[in-house]
Amino acid sequence: MAKNKKSYEEKFQELKEFVNSFEGDELPLEIAMNNYEKGINLCNELYKELKEVEGKIILLNKEEDV
Repeated sequence: MAKNKKSYEEKFQELKEFVNSFEGDELPLEIAMNNYEKGINLCNELYKELKEVEGKIILLNKEEDV
């Protein structure tokens, strides 16, 4: 079965929620580390997606110059 792929915006919102979880009330260490790890993974996924889009934009701009 195909895995539901989250959009960039959904991933970014999830990352913001992890960041917000560190503000305010203190989290138990285990939950904080879990959220941190998930946040880092999301950040890496988002960065990869941005780099892919950047590559496509560069390629399209080069094609226009030809």
